[in-house]
Amino acid sequence: MGFVKVVKNKQYFKRYQVRFRRRREGKTDYYARKRLIFQDKNKYNTPKFRLIVRLSNRDITCQIAYARIEGDRIVCAAYSHELPRYGVKVGLTNYAAAYCTGLLVARRILQKLRLDTLYAGCTDVTGEEYLVEPVDEGPAAFRCYLDVGLARTTTGARVFGAMKGAVDGGLNIPHSVKRFPGYSAENKSFNAEMHRDHIFGLHVANYMRTLEEEDEEAFKRQFSKYISLGIKADDIENIYKNAHASIRIPPSRRNPRRRSPRSGGRWPSCRSPPARRRSRSTRPTSWPRSRPTSKPKRPRRRRPFFFSSWWCIILVLPCSSPVRR
Repeated sequence: MGFVKVVKNKQYFKRYQVRFRRRREGKTDYYARKRLIFQDKNKYNTPKFRLIVRLSNRDITCQIAYARIEGDRIVCAAYSHELPRYGVKVGLTNYAAAYCTGLLVARRILQKLRLDTLYAGCTDVTGEEYLVEPVDEGPAAFRCYLDVGLARTTTGARVFGAMKGAVDGGLNIPHSVKRFPGYSAENKSFNAEMHRDHIFGLHVANYMRTLEEEDEEAFKRQFSKYISLGIKADDIENIYKNAHASIRIPPSRRNPRRRSPRSGGRWPSCRSPPARRRSRSTRPTSWPRSRPTSKPKRPRRRRPFFFSSWWCIILVLPCSSPVRR
C-alpha cells in the first residue's frame, strides 16, 4: 500500500465534527456505553440497568443506574466509606472491601424493590461460581450488567470483586469465572479457594505476617491503622464474616444528620469600602455616630413657560426685495 498524503484543507475543517465532550475529556468509552444502554426494540421503554463500579484512591462506588435521553438516573448506590458502620474500619479499597460494597448495593436494591426475601443470594461464601435462579411463582431476579468504565479488566481486578458481591447478594449479572482471582488461563482451571481468600482478606493477612517477619519498620509504616485499632492478621477473616452478616440485616442507607436552623444570633455586617474606612479612622472621636438629619428642601417654584430656558422661537421672515424692471 502506497503512502497517502493527509489533506487538511478548508473542506476538511468545514466538515469536521468534534467528538462528544466526555470522549474529548477521556472519561467515557462510548463504544462500550452504546452496547450497555441499547435496549431491545420489543422491550420498548423498559430500562436496561447497569451495575456501575468506579474505583478511586480512597473509595469504591457501586451504583445501579439506567440511561435516559437527558442522562443516567441512579436508582441505588453504595460506597465503601460506609463500611465502618458494618465493622470494616480499615482497608476500604481492597478486594474484600469491593466485595462488601457490591453486596451492600445488591441488598439495598432488592430491599427497595421488595425482592430481598425472595432472593437471599449466596449466604455460604466459597468463592465458586454462583448464578441466581428465579423462583417458580413470583417475579424474576433483578438483572443488570457490569459497567467498568475505563478500568482495566485484568484477572483479579477489584471491579470483579464488586460484581461477585452483587451476584452473591442476589442480582442476576451475566459473567464467567475467567477474571476472578484463582483462574489460570494456561490450564483453564479455576481455584475457588484462592478466590475465597481474597473475599475474606486473607491475602492481606498473609502479607501482614510476611512483612512483620521480614521488615518490622515497614510493617509499622504500612499497617499503622491496623496497629492503632488493634487488628491482627488472625482477626481479618472474622471481621469480614461479621460484616457480611451485618450488611444483610439493615442494608438501608442511614439518613445524614441535618443541623437545626440557626435561630437568632449576631450576623456580621458587610465590609465597608476602603474610602469609608479611611474616613472613619481620620475623623475626630466626637463625630456623631448617627447621620444628622438634613433640613427639608424648599419646593422649587416653577417658572412660567415663556421664561423657560429651552423656550426659544426664531421667526425667519422672508425678506422682500424691490423688483427690477
